[in-house]
Amino acid sequence: MTPASPAPSPTSPHPPQPPATPARRLLPLAVPAIVVGVVCALILLGVSLLAEQLQDVLWESLPDALGVGRFSSVWMVVMLTATGLAVGLVLRAVPGHGGPDPATTGLVDAPMRPGIVPGLLLVTVLALAGGVSLGPENPITAANIALAFWLGRRFAPGAPGELWVALAAAGTIGALFGTPVAAALILSEALASQPGPGAFWDRLFAPLAAGTAGALTMSLIAEPSFGLSLPAYTGPHWGDLLSALLIASAGALLGLLAVYAFPVAHRVFTALRHPVLALTAGGLVLGLLGALGGHLTLFKGLDEVKTLAGDPDGWSAGEFAGMAIVKMAALVIAATCGFRGGRIFPSVFAGVSLGLCAHALVDAVPPSLAVSCAVLGVLLAVTRQGWVSLFTAAVMVGDASVLPLLCAATLPAWLLVTGRAQMQLDTEGKSLR
Repeated sequence: MTPASPAPSPTSPHPPQPPATPARRLLPLAVPAIVVGVVCALILLGVSLLAEQLQDVLWESLPDALGVGRFSSVWMVVMLTATGLAVGLVLRAVPGHGGPDPATTGLVDAPMRPGIVPGLLLVTVLALAGGVSLGPENPITAANIALAFWLGRRFAPGAPGELWVALAAAGTIGALFGTPVAAALILSEALASQPGPGAFWDRLFAPLAAGTAGALTMSLIAEPSFGLSLPAYTGPHWGDLLSALLIASAGALLGLLAVYAFPVAHRVFTALRHPVLALTAGGLVLGLLGALGGHLTLFKGLDEVKTLAGDPDGWSAGEFAGMAIVKMAALVIAATCGFRGGRIFPSVFAGVSLGLCAHALVDAVPPSLAVSCAVLGVLLAVTRQGWVSLFTAAVMVGDASVLPLLCAATLPAWLLVTGRAQMQLDTEGKSLR
C-alpha cells in the first residue's frame, strides 16, 4: 500500500505565482504616461509662447521705436550678435551652465540634473526669439527628460529609469510634431534594438500613450500644422521617379556638407576658449549670414518655410539655392558655437528651399514632389533617423500619393549617408559614426 503523501510543512514555500498578463502589466502605465505627455506639451507651449512674445519685442517693437528697419542688414547683425552675448552671459551665470556642449548631444540623451533645467529653458527662449537658426526640440526634450526622470524616481522609485526617459521623449516629440506617430517612429528605432520583456508593441505602449497625450494637448491648445500650401501632386508618373531619386540624393549631399563642416566649425569656436566670446562671435556670423540670405533664413524656420511654399514661383532658382546653403551654414554655426537648440526644423527649411530650387530649374518637376524629396534627403543626412525623415517629408505635402516615390528616393539617399560621420561629436570633438 502506497504511503500517504506528507502534509505540506507550514514553512514550505508557496507555489510560484503566474506572471501578470501583458494587459495587467501595461495598464498601470497609462496614467503616468498621460500625465507626463500633457506636462511635456505644456512646457513646450510655454517656452514657445514666451519666445514668440519676446521675438515681437526684439524684431518689431524695438526697431520701430528706434526707427530702424525690422529686418535691415544692420539690425540683423546687431540683434544676432547681442543674442549671442546675452546667451553667453546667462550660460556663465546659471547653475550647470546649460548642460553639456550642445554639439555633443542628440535628440534623446541621458537625464541631466534638474537644477540645470531653468537656465537651459531661459537660453532656449533667448535663442528662439533672437533669430538663431535652431529649433526647440533638443533643449525642450532634454529639460522634460530631466524633470520626468527626477520626479519619477522620487514618487515611483520602483519603476525603471528608462521608462521616464521614454515617456518624456515621446511626450515632447508628439507635442512638437502634433502627432504621436512621430514619437513612435523615433522611439521605434531605439526600442527595436533593445532587449526587453514582451512584444515590441508592449514596450511601445506607454511611450505611445505619452506621445498621444502630448500631441492632443498641443493640438487642442495651439493647433500646430506642418502642411504646406503647395499645389497638389497629381502623380506618380514615370518621369517623377528619376526626379525623386536625384533630388533626394542632392538633399543628402547638402546635408553631408554640413555634417563634415560641423567638427571644423566646432574646433574654431573651441579655440576661442571662452563660451561668451564664442557665442558672441557665433551670433555675429549668424547676423552676417542673415544679411546675406535674407530674413527668411533666420529663426527656427517653421513659419518661414510656409512663406516660401506660399509662393513657390516667387524666387529664382539661385535665390532658393542661396537660402538653402545659408540656412545649413547657419545651422552649423549655431550648433557649434554654443547655442542650445535642435536641428530638425532648420534642416526642413533648407530642404524646402532646395526642393523649390529644383522646381524652378525644371518647371516640369512638381513642387510637392521636389520639396518632399529634398526634405527627406537633408533630414536623412542630419538626423540618421530613417522613419522620422520619411514621415516628415510626407507630412510636409500632406499627400499619400508621394509615398511610393519617397520610399524609392530613400534608398539612394540612405546609401550616401549610412556609415558616414554624423552631426554629433564625442567629448573629444570627433564626429560620431
